[in-house]
Amino acid sequence: MQAFGSGAMTNSIREIRDADCLLITGSNTAESHPVIGYEVIRAVRRGAHLIIIDPRRVPLVDHATLFLQVKPGTDIYVFLAMMHVIVREGWQDDDFIARRTEGYDDLQTVLEGYTPERAALLSGVSVQQIEQAARLYALGERARGTSVYAGEGRGHSAILYAMGITQRSNGTEMVMTLANLAMLCGQIGKPSTGVNPLRGQSNVQGACDVGCLVDVFPGYQRVTDAEKRAALAAAWGVDALPDQVGLTIVEATRAAREGKVRAIYVMGENPMMSDPNTSHVEEALRGLDLLVVQDIFLSETAQLAHVVLPAASWLEKDGTFTNTERRVQLLRPVLPPPGQARPDWQIISEIAVRFDAKMGRSRPADTWRFPSTAAIFDELARVTPIYRGMSHARLVGQGLQWPCPDATHPGTPILHTEKFTRGPGKFHAIEASDPAELPDEEYPLILSTGRVLYHYHSATMTRRSEPLAWREPGGYVEVNPADAAPVALQDQDEVILRSRRGEVRARARISERVPPGTVFLAFHWREAPANLLTQDFALDPISKIPEYKVCAVRLENPRAQ
Repeated sequence: MQAFGSGAMTNSIREIRDADCLLITGSNTAESHPVIGYEVIRAVRRGAHLIIIDPRRVPLVDHATLFLQVKPGTDIYVFLAMMHVIVREGWQDDDFIARRTEGYDDLQTVLEGYTPERAALLSGVSVQQIEQAARLYALGERARGTSVYAGEGRGHSAILYAMGITQRSNGTEMVMTLANLAMLCGQIGKPSTGVNPLRGQSNVQGACDVGCLVDVFPGYQRVTDAEKRAALAAAWGVDALPDQVGLTIVEATRAAREGKVRAIYVMGENPMMSDPNTSHVEEALRGLDLLVVQDIFLSETAQLAHVVLPAASWLEKDGTFTNTERRVQLLRPVLPPPGQARPDWQIISEIAVRFDAKMGRSRPADTWRFPSTAAIFDELARVTPIYRGMSHARLVGQGLQWPCPDATHPGTPILHTEKFTRGPGKFHAIEASDPAELPDEEYPLILSTGRVLYHYHSATMTRRSEPLAWREPGGYVEVNPADAAPVALQDQDEVILRSRRGEVRARARISERVPPGTVFLAFHWREAPANLLTQDFALDPISKIPEYKVCAVRLENPRAQ
C-alpha cells in the first residue's frame, strides 16, 4: 500500500504460467495454495526459471533452478544483497525508475552496505547463489524455450509471497523490500510480473476490501480522512462515523486481559488455535463479560463462548467471495442450512435491529433488513470506488477483478500498468532488522510454523473429514538429524517442544527439509498447538501482526527425563 497505493495482488493467477522467472519467498505454495502451485509447475515445464527463498525445503524446491535456504529471519539480507548486485552490475531498469518512481537515491545509498558477502555470512546462502538469483530475476532470464514476451528485451519476472514474509516483527518492511526489488527492475505493470501476495484464506481479500480492517472503511478509505468520513456518513444517513483507528486482534486480546475490552464477537475465526501465545488468549477470553462466537462448528474458541450463533457454510448461502487475484465471484447455495443455522448477514442484521431497539434508536425499516445479498452488494458498490461498476448481474460467470469503476468497465487483470495507484511508486530505504526473539543457550533452536497440504488453518473443518484426518491424524515436529542427535531422538519418537510461553508434545519427524537449528510445527492440531509456543510481545509496528515465524525453542526427550 505504501509503495504502490494498493496492497493487493498486482497480477492474475493465469499469468503465472507464462512467466520467464518466478521468485517465491515465504510461501509453501504447493501445500498452502495448490492450484497456484500447479501454475508454477506449468511455468517451469514451459521453460521458466524458479527461485525459492525459504528456510525449509518446501515441495516446489524439486522444480526450482535455485533454492536459497536461508536461516529464519535473515532473508531480508538476501533481498537487499540481490538489489546491491543488481545496481552494481547495472541490471536495474533506469528508464522505469526515472519515469515512474521516487525515492531511488535514498534506496541506493542504503544498498551500498548490503553486499552479497555480508548477506552470505548472516544468512548461510552463498554469494554465488545471491548473484545468480539477482541476475535471473532482474533480467527475467529463462531456463529454456522461447518467451511469450520475446522481443521485449527484459524478460518477465514475478514475485509470489505469503505469510512467511508478513507474519514477522518486520513484516511491513519485508513487503516494502519486495516492492523495491520489483520497481528496481521494472518488473511490475506488465503481464506475468508484479508483487503477488497469496492470501491465507478464501475470502481474506474480500473481507479487507469491504472494511474488515481497523483503519479503513470499505475500499480502503481511511477512517482518519475527514472528507471520506463525511461522504460515507452522508451515504449511510448518519451524523458522523468513527475517526479513531481500532485495535488489531492481538491488541484487543491484550486489552481484554487488562479489563479494557469487556466483550468480543468472533465470526469465522478460531483465535484459540490461530493466535499467538494461546495461554494469554485463553486468559483474555475467559475474563470477558461476553464472548459471542458465530461459526459452523463448535471450535475451540466457541467452547469458551457465552453465546454460540450457528452460521451457514459457504455451500449453504449466497453472496460474493473475492479471491487472491482481486476477482469478485458469485456464490450460490448448494444445500439448505441445517437446523437453526443462518447466513452471516441475516444474523448480523437481526442483532443490529435489536440493538437499535434496545438503544431507543429510530431508523428506516430497510436500514438493516435487506431483501437479498444483491441489495447488500449494491449498497457496497455505491460506497466503494473499486467495486462501483459491479453488481450481482455483472458477476455471473467468471466474475470481475477490481478496480471496476463503472458499469461498462471490464475489470482490471493487471494493476499499475501506466501509473501506480498512489502516483509514482515509492522506494523505501529499508534497513535490515533481526527477529525479536533469537536463540540462546537456554532455547537454542528456532521454531517456524505453517501448514500442511491435508489440513486447512485451524483444522476446524478438515479434521472432520475422515480421509484428511486419516492421512495426517496428528501433529509432528520436523527436526534436522543434527538437532535430533544431542537429545537421542529417533524418527516417530515423542518429543517435547518448549518455549518461554509453554510446551507441546508431538511426534518427531527426522528430516532434512529443515536446516540445522530450525524446527517446524504446523498449527492445525489442538493436541499439539503450535501457537502455545509463539510470542505476542513483538508486533510489526505498522501492521501490528505478531511474529509467528520465528521464536526460540528447545527440544526435550521425555524418555530421558
